[in-house]
Amino acid sequence: MQTPIRFRLADDADALKLSVLAERTFRDAFEAVNTAADMQAHCAATYGEAIQRTEIRQTGRETWVADADGRLVAYVQLGLDAVSPVISGDRPIEIQRFYVDASRHGGGLAHAFMEHVLARAEASGFTAVWLGVWERNPQAIAFYRKWGFEAVGEQTFKLGNDLQRDLVMSRKARTSEPDFRRPVSPAT
Repeated sequence: MQTPIRFRLADDADALKLSVLAERTFRDAFEAVNTAADMQAHCAATYGEAIQRTEIRQTGRETWVADADGRLVAYVQLGLDAVSPVISGDRPIEIQRFYVDASRHGGGLAHAFMEHVLARAEASGFTAVWLGVWERNPQAIAFYRKWGFEAVGEQTFKLGNDLQRDLVMSRKARTSEPDFRRPVSPAT
């Protein structure tokens, strides 16, 4: 039986564990299809302990973690009131990162975490939820489409020295199906 999972806001004490999880999940997702040099440059500039601590403290950003008895198994970073030229709505929220540890794939954790994110967006009065997803990541694109996200534009993402194209996907924060106002109970 797996340990129950609790979603909570990250704090300074999570910075090291989060930096390890963030880099590992990013490498798991993208290392096989990018150069080692680009991956190393991106990871060095993005996932250190000090960087994660700064992001955790940053006004206008929330970092949520899925905690399984002290072990971080997933995380989400949200940009509050994050605007993009292709997003409509007066209060958009951006899913900047959404990653689940490979050991928890297929167990419902990503589903429960997305329910949590959407409930958070709706309860806080955000009108649109949006994200950027690499055009060469069909699994993630399919996951977001299941949640009602639609491609509305594109943006660039620099990975090391490689400029990549991300699809910008968006959906309304409020929806009637499924009911995101109900309490979230992550799969264990």
